Amino acid sequence: MKTVTLRNGVTVPALGMGTWNIGDSGSRRAGEIESLRKGIENGLRVIDTAEMYGNGRSERLVGEAISDLRDEVYLVSKVVPSNASYMGVQKACHRSLENLGTDRLDLYLLHWRGGVPLEETIRGLDALQDDGLIGGWGVSNFDVDDMEEAESISDRCLVNQILYSLEYRGTEFDLLDHDADSGTVTMAYSPLGQGGDLLQHPVLHEIASRHETSLGAADAAQIALAWVMRRSNVLAIPKAGSPEHMPRNIASMEISLTDADLKALDRAFPAPKRKTSLAMI
Repeated sequence: MKTVTLRNGVTVPALGMGTWNIGDSGSRRAGEIESLRKGIENGLRVIDTAEMYGNGRSERLVGEAISDLRDEVYLVSKVVPSNASYMGVQKACHRSLENLGTDRLDLYLLHWRGGVPLEETIRGLDALQDDGLIGGWGVSNFDVDDMEEAESISDRCLVNQILYSLEYRGTEFDLLDHDADSGTVTMAYSPLGQGGDLLQHPVLHEIASRHETSLGAADAAQIALAWVMRRSNVLAIPKAGSPEHMPRNIASMEISLTDADLKALDRAFPAPKRKTSLAMI
């Protein structure tokens, strides 16, 4: 299994499970819980959620799914900028812990930049870490200038969670290398794109036809995931909403893309030639 190692020495699988929009539907709840548990049972330790997702519904579903598996999970949640004051971070973290039914988070992220000074937010995160309520902290949707500011305040930032997929390659111009050089792991959300259009691209299907996994012929989603995880410093967190998709997501880690595959993907999805605004959804 491919892995990434955080600056604090913790090693986790390069494939995790995202939970955006999970917990919003009662009819899907059992399947979503089954999907998370199946991922954990197959070695996908990282589960990413946020207080914003369903106003706590995602966290509560995750808490139910991992209630008897907590020690096997690397648990991540996020605080919204409006709660990112020194005291606000403390209160938000305690709410998330209650939703998740646990006494600690392994990683706590600032969801995006807001009006609270970053130095104040980081003081709050450091306090949570010093008190043992979080194992470490990071950020989300930070561009190079944001990361440089965070790094000038503290050397504790473990992760920058950003939008990264074949559809959104702008971060390759400078941000991915900056984070890798500084020892910050990139956590890629929505690595399979949005709305399903990416997975219909003929180039992905052509490349998939040349690869096999332990489950049989590869598919477009597995190629898209393998492409994101080709970098040693990237952890991908596709949505874990379906138990049927989970084994195929896991099998994507068996795929090694060839130089010819990568060149074909570069032609279909060109790499950036100049700085672009950081994309986020």
